[in-house]
Amino acid sequence: MPKSKVAVIRTSPATVLSDYHRLMNLAGYQDVVAKDADTALKVNISWHFFYPSSSTTPWQLEGVIRAMTQDGYSKDLIHACHNRTVVIDAHLGERENKQIDVVQAHGLRNVHLYEGGEEWIPIGDAVGDLRKKFLCLNEVYPKGFSIPKRFIGENIIHLPTVKTHIFTTTTGAMKNAFGGLLNEHRHWTHPVIHETLVDLLMIQKKIHRGVFAVMDGTFAGDGPGPRCMVPHVKNVLLASADQVAIDAVAAKLMGFDPLRDLKFVRLAHDLGLGCGDVRDIELVGDVDAANEQWNFEGPFKEMTFASRNQHRIYWGPLKKPVEWSLKTWLAPWAYVASVTYHDMFWYPRYAKEKMAPVLESPWGRLFANWGKVQPDAEGRGYPEVGEASHDLVRSGIRHFLEGMRLVGMAVAESPEITVRKRARARAAGAGGNGAAAL
Repeated sequence: MPKSKVAVIRTSPATVLSDYHRLMNLAGYQDVVAKDADTALKVNISWHFFYPSSSTTPWQLEGVIRAMTQDGYSKDLIHACHNRTVVIDAHLGERENKQIDVVQAHGLRNVHLYEGGEEWIPIGDAVGDLRKKFLCLNEVYPKGFSIPKRFIGENIIHLPTVKTHIFTTTTGAMKNAFGGLLNEHRHWTHPVIHETLVDLLMIQKKIHRGVFAVMDGTFAGDGPGPRCMVPHVKNVLLASADQVAIDAVAAKLMGFDPLRDLKFVRLAHDLGLGCGDVRDIELVGDVDAANEQWNFEGPFKEMTFASRNQHRIYWGPLKKPVEWSLKTWLAPWAYVASVTYHDMFWYPRYAKEKMAPVLESPWGRLFANWGKVQPDAEGRGYPEVGEASHDLVRSGIRHFLEGMRLVGMAVAESPEITVRKRARARAAGAGGNGAAAL
């Protein structure tokens, strides 16, 4: 059996587009991603506001699309793909992170999985007896759950970034499937989040034609991610067809032992879903870059008020008195608390200070001037990145009003509210049909 392969290369704005092309071919993506099937580019939006290292970068999306079209993939069979959570506005996120600019420039379809009549089908219909192998999802969702029908037979290319996470220590390719594959009540899985990621990888291997990941480490985030981090400039890119292996290599770069520190990697490795032992992974590209040690502090040393209390609710002393409420109509209190803390307090209070050093970097300047600066004639990258801008950080009354809108969204679009709305609509429809029959 061939060894799992992870490509790692160093990059710069001047060569980033050709570097993505080289990276993906070093990792053998054309052997995995079929050209005659639809391919979903699974965009990562961990925060709707721009925050370095938190979400898919525009050059990551641009580089992947250019690589695929240069290698003969039809644009008609490529689409960007977004999920929704009650605390993240994907439409705001794709604008603030300039992802929609890239999608529209290439004329690609832009799919929001929760909108436009997208059909979701019961998990049993999608994977059959594979359900018997799940580690936890049958217990979390005893009545079952649904996944997007469009994923059946599609390729998927995950577009995560290198960063830490308060629930899973690090997050990457495996975690990027979380929002897209689980319909409602995803927070029910948090107490068993590691097992959930393994179950989701099983599902992906069953339903997708090909699974691949391209990870951006131009910025990398340390601290209580995936939002309130300390961003660093690291200038690396990773790619692999093995979702376990790419997460293991990224974790090692950040300073973690994948098999010891990341339960989801260890579980997936033990089940043969991928390779989590970096000693057994074939590294290609700039191998010396793959052997760097960034010595990140991780997500637990300097936790935020929100992350500390999330841990208390899901694994600590608040589990019994509070967690039950998250499975009832009371759950929106948690969404409101999260949006209020992160969007209306932490971001305007701390983001400018945390972001300032990296906004001066070539990557920060490239983001600030995205759409104004152009690639060189050969399409290798962006030799000119323009001047730095600190206007990227939202603040003031406009930000406050946006935050109030997001609080309202968290309530209005919560599954607890939408389920009741659908039930009332069905009841009203049934009543109308009955009256018509009379």
